[in-house]
Amino acid sequence: SGKSSLIHLLNRIYDPTSGVITIDGIDIKEINKAYLRKNVQIVLQEPFLYSKSIKENIGVATSAGLEEIRNVAQRASIDHVIQKFDQGYDTEVGEKGVTLSGGQKQRVAIARTLMLKSPIVVFDDSLSALDSKTDAAIQKSLNELDYPVTTLMITHRINSARSADQIIVLDEGRIV
Repeated sequence: SGKSSLIHLLNRIYDPTSGVITIDGIDIKEINKAYLRKNVQIVLQEPFLYSKSIKENIGVATSAGLEEIRNVAQRASIDHVIQKFDQGYDTEVGEKGVTLSGGQKQRVAIARTLMLKSPIVVFDDSLSALDSKTDAAIQKSLNELDYPVTTLMITHRINSARSADQIIVLDEGRIV
């Protein structure tokens, strides 16, 4: 339908051939790409994880300490899982997160994104590997963030979309 293409346009992976995309009334072509990408974070369905510890994967772009990392991990509903690992936050995830399940990888990526406190966060079907209870817990946590954030969620699950302020349905590249 073009959902992911819209996200790539928003983050200027490529520019529109016609029309204009604005954020707060500013054409995104006027915004420096590095600045835009720092402020528009995307959590992918198949996130990339480094062959490092969970703590390093979550805090990779910051100098955050363990307490702050645990805080975002709690918001991403993954802290309780990490605590059960023998090495806890020092657990190595292996190449591309091979030691974690799909849902665990998604939640580590969500925690990493929340660590950056970006004003716009896009979830590109990145809750797809989660059960409905965990999905709901993360949604609730996102609504309770202590900083302003616009959340765009690409999903096929109606339950994931229910709490949205606005739902846009795409069909064959068009908003219907």
